[in-house]
Amino acid sequence: MTTNKVFSDWDETHSALWGHQPIQLAHDMHKSPLFSPDQLARLIENYPREHYSLVQTGARGSARVWREGEIGNLSGHQVIDAISRGGLWLNMRDVGAVDRRYRNMLDGMFEEVGAKVPGFSARDHQESILISAPDAQVYYHFDLPGQALVQIVGRKRVYVYPNTAPFLTPKMLEDVAVYNVEVDIPYESWYDSHAKVFDIGPGQMLNWQLNAPHRVENLDTFSVSMTVSYTNDPIRRAGIVNLANGLLRLRFGYQPKSRNPRGPSYFAKAVLQKLYRDSGWVKRQRQARRPTEFRLDAAVSGKIVDLPKAA
Repeated sequence: MTTNKVFSDWDETHSALWGHQPIQLAHDMHKSPLFSPDQLARLIENYPREHYSLVQTGARGSARVWREGEIGNLSGHQVIDAISRGGLWLNMRDVGAVDRRYRNMLDGMFEEVGAKVPGFSARDHQESILISAPDAQVYYHFDLPGQALVQIVGRKRVYVYPNTAPFLTPKMLEDVAVYNVEVDIPYESWYDSHAKVFDIGPGQMLNWQLNAPHRVENLDTFSVSMTVSYTNDPIRRAGIVNLANGLLRLRFGYQPKSRNPRGPSYFAKAVLQKLYRDSGWVKRQRQARRPTEFRLDAAVSGKIVDLPKAA
């Protein structure tokens, strides 16, 4: 068990609300040397290609843009400089599997949460590091596992929406489970009237209810944050139902009627999704949704070079 406290302002209201409502907490993880510019640059230079996403998004208030690219042969500091000039963000997924020190840090955080929230468990967790430009945004989306957002550098505005219709529907859950692209779900500007809005900076984090849609805007500052996902048995079972129902509808043309995470229908779906989740059909659907379209320009920082479209 770790002896270092992560949270500095936790009280009984946070214990009662964790997982049920969005909550804001103070943490000390931003003080770790693991987030120094030199350490982040080294991490970028050695990061496996299959574990990162480099994304170009549109400016706030402009038409929606979502293009994925690659770093190329730039140094880590060059990548950070390019991102700081605008329009880009880099997501280093599952960083704890690449560098165990980040996972150890989050092990400590979840030990503390488990001691403070009766009945809470995180069977497994993954942490990712998101480095983003001052004008970057993450469009309206939701995540299938439990989620927390840990701010390290810079400031963000986070909109968290109800995890009920019309903001979230079973079809949306199923589509994301199959295609593995969270940002394709419908969004209307009037949704914002029903969101809870948080401005967070270094040393602050958010947690919200399972699958709650959210969107994020950087507040004109270069940003480093950690996105944290976690699973336990109820979340795992819900994920199995989402993927199986999506496969039944999209692959076999059958509209499932049950979302029960127990009983005979659940066990049949568990077998189905296990057989198909790594199939060629699923891989083709996901690859078609995430083509690599550009590379960072090694000659001009902050510029990109479009790649030829795949035949």
